[in-house]
Amino acid sequence: MSNVRKIETLLVATDFSEHANRAIDWARQIARAHDARLILFHALEPPVPAAAAAPEFVVVPPEIYEQQQEYARTRLEEEAATCRHGGTKTEAHLEIGPPASVLVDAAGKLGADLVVLGTRGLTGLERAFLGSVAARVIRQAPCPVLAVPGAPQGRERPIRKLLVPTDFSEDAALAVDAALHLLGPVSSEMKIILLHVWRVPVIFSPWATFPMESLERGAAENARRHLEEAAKPLRAAGFEVEVEECRGEPADEIDRRAAVHDADIIAMGTHGRSGLSRVLLGSVAERTLPTAPCPVLTVHAPETD
Repeated sequence: MSNVRKIETLLVATDFSEHANRAIDWARQIARAHDARLILFHALEPPVPAAAAAPEFVVVPPEIYEQQQEYARTRLEEEAATCRHGGTKTEAHLEIGPPASVLVDAAGKLGADLVVLGTRGLTGLERAFLGSVAARVIRQAPCPVLAVPGAPQGRERPIRKLLVPTDFSEDAALAVDAALHLLGPVSSEMKIILLHVWRVPVIFSPWATFPMESLERGAAENARRHLEEAAKPLRAAGFEVEVEECRGEPADEIDRRAAVHDADIIAMGTHGRSGLSRVLLGSVAERTLPTAPCPVLTVHAPETD
């Protein structure tokens, strides 16, 4: 039934921050649920050659980079030992290079079935930097990605509420399938919330307001009709499904509805229907990350023409 393969290898990125530790907590529980191999991954930016450095930068001596690598290896092994002590098969993996690209490459080379990473990093500019890394990994990773926010939400409770934004392509079904098969134990009383956010372009016209009101009403009715159709197979499979439609900016509304429902996971595809929607849905997923109140699971839905 499922198009999502069982997790055998799980890759979790860390920069040794508290936010990254929350991603590791999620990864450990998922790995234990699947009896999977957990790979702790850290990427170090390569040293900038003296000839390429800008005039205002002080060239860092090579021994500093060597110390940095040794520190990273030590921290990785310490965290790996902690995971092993908890019963998780764990390896440590250090790469030199731009974090997003080496993480994506490692996911492919190591055969990762799921990548887990934080959306916030260390203090200062690192916060924005890691968020940017997460967005790029979601775009390019060869497998689903679970992005865990910095909010102190643990993985102690089973998944009870799953928010699934949809554009009525295959993304919703695939996202639900991925969530159920990748994230480990879920509550027997889990609720799936299907959400569609629609927008009407601003039109300046001498017409009365009625045509615009009629257009908006039609958009809402059309969304509800499609949502009910999308809910049918899920309800037939025994899930409690709630459908919601609203007007607004998709990423903002997704985060807001996730907070209102106290969702445990937002699960969404990164490709939608043909044409520009492929780009738009991936962009919505990326814009959802910075303020998401819960982890965001993204899945590459099949592209169709």
